[in-house]
Amino acid sequence: MSKENLKKSITLVQAISLVVGIIIGSGIFLKPGAVFSNAGSAKLGLLAWLIGGLVTLASALTIAEIGAAIPRTGGLSVYLEELYGPIWGFLLGWVQSVISYPATVAAQGIAFATFASWFVTMTNTQLKLCAIAVVVFLVLMNIISTKFGGIIQTLATIAKLIPIFAIIIFGVVKGTVGNVNIITATMEQGLGFGAAIVSTLWAYDGWIGVTNIAGELKNPQKDLPRAIIIGISAVIIVYVTFNFMLVNILGLEGMATSTQAAADSAIKLFGSAAGGFIIGGMMISVFGALNGNVMAGSRVPFSLAQRGMLPFAKTLSTPSKSGTPSTAILVQFVLSILYILTGSFNSLTDLIVFVLWIFFTMGVFSIFILRKKFSDEQRPYKTPLYPFVPIIGVCGGIFILANNLMTNYINALIGVVITLIGLPVYYYSVKKNAKAE
Repeated sequence: MSKENLKKSITLVQAISLVVGIIIGSGIFLKPGAVFSNAGSAKLGLLAWLIGGLVTLASALTIAEIGAAIPRTGGLSVYLEELYGPIWGFLLGWVQSVISYPATVAAQGIAFATFASWFVTMTNTQLKLCAIAVVVFLVLMNIISTKFGGIIQTLATIAKLIPIFAIIIFGVVKGTVGNVNIITATMEQGLGFGAAIVSTLWAYDGWIGVTNIAGELKNPQKDLPRAIIIGISAVIIVYVTFNFMLVNILGLEGMATSTQAAADSAIKLFGSAAGGFIIGGMMISVFGALNGNVMAGSRVPFSLAQRGMLPFAKTLSTPSKSGTPSTAILVQFVLSILYILTGSFNSLTDLIVFVLWIFFTMGVFSIFILRKKFSDEQRPYKTPLYPFVPIIGVCGGIFILANNLMTNYINALIGVVITLIGLPVYYYSVKKNAKAE
């Protein structure tokens, strides 16, 4: 496990940008309407964003301790292997490598092209070619140098915050503070409040990808916890403030009925020409999230291969001369292009949501195993208010799992089957690679 050999070139600022950049994609522009319509009032809608952020932060504070104790490339799959056993680490890595990350890259590539079509009309074929082109560009930059990927991530994160802060600042001046003090929701709307929290948790998702590149951080034991905590705290502040301003500008009814609340708010503040400003901001936002997933996603198959858990392990686990996991990046690229061309990315990601949250919840719970298994080791960082903070994170994961089972148990079962298909690959690869060694 000491043979990573990836170049340690990622700074704290770039790691924070990765956290913020992966979380803030298109969701902040498209999700607010669903959150407020489910919540039933402005107060409950804002409270849902805050609770979702605090649950995410509780999980992050917990995972940060595990990541600082096990600062290796591969992130959560490595933690699960270390604390539960190799099969658990492989199964998560299998789902992430084959479906989760490449399908997410494909979906974000299509989202980028869709927003671009606001400026230039495209046919369906041209839309797919545009999506492939932006993925190719980011893949090439990340193969040439991890430093390039980090610089792109930092610049895209700064740029994507410009339209968000513009709405916040001008919302203070021109907003009407419409329905912020609306009456508390009824029991029926209270059930909708649960759905609103679930929606915000999806919007906060993705931050754990920064743990995948821990082996490339210059000072992982200190910088990984800092990046996670600073990044998520910043996103919580941005999300809550931004949504408050959207209500301030559109009012509750306008929020609940809008499918693009940010664009509608910008048009109300700046006029009809502002639609292009927000669409441009959404393109940059998706671009940053796309780059983050290219960076984070490729490290998972690289790590699995180094642990002898995939076919062609030697090829996949050999870094390029520039110290990047180039072969793993190319494998993820090929899968992403396949998903773009077939249009299967949304259905695939829907199928594995339940499974991913099982592993995520196991990851948060594993802090108790870590503390027991390595009780004598010094920790560069410890989870505050232990064990209450980890319990909050675990409860949030269980809440998501229960909601997913109740709303779409068929997808959940199919996702479990897809995950278990990886077992023959695991046993074959481990046996073959052990003989080769």
